[in-house]
Amino acid sequence: MARGTILAVDDEPDILIALEDLFEDEYRVLATTKPAEALAILRSEPDIAVIVSDQRMPGMTGDALLAEARAFHDARAILLTGYADISAVIAALNRGGITGYVTKPWDASLLRSTVRNAFERHRLGRDLATERALLMGLLDHAEDAIAFKDAEGRFLRLNARKAGRLGLTVPECLGRTEEELVGAQAATNLEAEAAVRASGTPSDTVAALGNPGAERWSHVVRVPIQGGSGEITHLAVIERDITEQKALEARLRQSDKMQALGTLAGGIAHDFNNLLTAILGNLELVAPKVAEQPRVVRLVDNAAQAARRGASLTKRLLSFSRARDLRSRAVDVNGLIAGMGELIGGSLGGLVSVAHTLDPTGPAALVDPDELELAILNLCINARDAMPDGGAITLATRIEAVADDSDLSAGEYVVITVSDTGVGIPPELLQRVVEPFFTTKSLGQGTGLGLAMVFGLAQQSKGRLRIASEVGQGTTVELFLPRCAAAVAEAPKDKAEAVAPGENAEILVVDDDPGVRHVTASFLSGFGYRTTEAPDGPGALSLLEGRRFDLVVADLAMPGMTGVELAEAVRGRWTGLPVLILTGHAEAIPIPDGLPVLAKPFESADLAAKVSRLIAQDPRI
Repeated sequence: MARGTILAVDDEPDILIALEDLFEDEYRVLATTKPAEALAILRSEPDIAVIVSDQRMPGMTGDALLAEARAFHDARAILLTGYADISAVIAALNRGGITGYVTKPWDASLLRSTVRNAFERHRLGRDLATERALLMGLLDHAEDAIAFKDAEGRFLRLNARKAGRLGLTVPECLGRTEEELVGAQAATNLEAEAAVRASGTPSDTVAALGNPGAERWSHVVRVPIQGGSGEITHLAVIERDITEQKALEARLRQSDKMQALGTLAGGIAHDFNNLLTAILGNLELVAPKVAEQPRVVRLVDNAAQAARRGASLTKRLLSFSRARDLRSRAVDVNGLIAGMGELIGGSLGGLVSVAHTLDPTGPAALVDPDELELAILNLCINARDAMPDGGAITLATRIEAVADDSDLSAGEYVVITVSDTGVGIPPELLQRVVEPFFTTKSLGQGTGLGLAMVFGLAQQSKGRLRIASEVGQGTTVELFLPRCAAAVAEAPKDKAEAVAPGENAEILVVDDDPGVRHVTASFLSGFGYRTTEAPDGPGALSLLEGRRFDLVVADLAMPGMTGVELAEAVRGRWTGLPVLILTGHAEAIPIPDGLPVLAKPFESADLAAKVSRLIAQDPRI
């Protein structure tokens, strides 16, 4: 370690030489015969620890020198005097200007001891000042709320962040207990602090303050501090606000749960689509056979209508699970909302008014327009149901720039807002409203898939769904969608019409579900095609080895060999033979671009249109 520095001041050079000889083994010694020069040295040498000064010197006495030095330097001062000038020494001591004094001629051991004590006091003073500065810096600039308490729980030190949590200033808290400041709210803290004092070991806890769903979370560390005899004399308390961390953890858990539910929903939807294909297909096949029986026709129509509602429900499930590929394009959001006026009005009834606050710039968003229309309709219906006695719904659009968001990429977003004046959603339910099948509506009045579908659309469109609600004040739902260039108007599409079948066209129908396979083959037979059925991919390949077919219609999800794998095998061995894939949207099996697809459940006309086009393109016909 570097040696300490002392400054010797005496108008007699011989005395300075003697002082240098006495201390040079232990200290770095600076010396001068002039008080003014001594002040200059002190200004340039901040590390001087001790000043040893003569009392009687020309121009300035020692006590005056030390008093002036004390104004800008923290060195300890020792006064040397060769006369019995006790009054000057006493005055200097009373003013705190000197640490001690030694008379001339001095006792070497006494002078060394006095200087050594002064040096230690200076070092301890600087250490304490450093520790105080570090502590105050920690208190003033830490993001955490920090406090030090005595054995009775009174605040000895605390930072502004801790005082702010108590709704007070630092001076208002000092010397008082937390119980005195906030009353019963401090009960939990007092119990935890008492346990730490009793055990003598630090504690690490997480605590929540506030109503469920709107609470603030804190990570609290309590450290007992021992006194000289080993008893607990003080307590350090460090509180860190982890509300945002808790929210992120909750969102991660919610995301994991939604992903699992989405996978389940996608699988259920796939099975439903197979069932609905068989149901709707058989109903369509039986309808002409009972045309002369009005009662039976009515029953068939009712069954078909119920099956179509099931298909709509399945579509919502697929939207939530993200298993359905969206056809995203630039959509004029204002135009889409304006065009929904009649649809929304007819769906909401006469007790609810609808107002529009649309961004005049006409923002365009990258989204599937059909799914967006369904999402807005679902949000409006939810808003209506939250206002049983009537109320107002406001549809609004705006552009919002996002720069630093954990959920969204940086850029501009079109925000679609649906606000209502309804009953609102309690905080404990708000975090669950996007779960599939969760609903607060009465039995039979809601599927619990409306918001789940909107959530799925937002996620798949690389956007976000945000819901804010207050009980008795209404709910606001915001749908963020990526902004894109202005939408291009599209010409209306003509409804597809079946093309006449090719001459003697023969179709191989491949599906592991006998009901779906029978319906598909029956539809095609009804349109004049010759059909052959196969229950799986290997069976289809065996039939293809021995016979000529003009088209293969295959299910996507089949055990052993999928429809995609069958299509690859067909293309590799029978060049030019077209393959049409029928799918109930099994997300786990990606479908290559360029492979024709028809979604289940389908109507016979849709199937015929697809098939006739593919056969017409077959170069072998």
